[in-house]
Amino acid sequence: MEERPSYRVGLGHDTHRFNPPAPGVVSLRLGGVDIPYDRALRGHSDADVLLHAVTDALLGAAALGDIGDHFPDTDENNRGRDSAEMLALAAGLLRSRGWSIVNLDTIIFAEAPKLGAFKRVIAEKIASVLDLPADRVSVKAKTGEKIGIIGRGEAISAEAIVLIEAIAITTGIHFGHE
Repeated sequence: MEERPSYRVGLGHDTHRFNPPAPGVVSLRLGGVDIPYDRALRGHSDADVLLHAVTDALLGAAALGDIGDHFPDTDENNRGRDSAEMLALAAGLLRSRGWSIVNLDTIIFAEAPKLGAFKRVIAEKIASVLDLPADRVSVKAKTGEKIGIIGRGEAISAEAIVLIEAIAITTGIHFGHE
């Protein structure tokens, strides 16, 4: 294994605008969880702003580019694609390069819907996709205080920060402090 730091940090961010209200829209997908709401986010894939931020954080921590490099919106195979699938593929790529995820911290910025009741289930879903214990994933929610595109309810943003640790691929030995 090449010489490299035992730990790295990655930061991810994403923003998606809402589609106009539409009859029949009954959910918004955040963190792989469908949340009852009358509007969906606009995007080439399923527009899961939180999972896109997490995917970018993972890829960035390992210096593997970003979500657009691996899942470009110019590729029709990514139209409507489940962001949980993209996240799982990015996590697999990380592991194949000798990294394991230590922990993940996220923030969703949304004026509405209110997300307090969904934070735990979102954290559990992300942990499941990443094959991590749920106590290694944090999900927080903040409003826009009626300021900017978040505060006016025009969009939702998300940020994620991840800590990864180098592992020996063949032995599973961790190079960080135990």
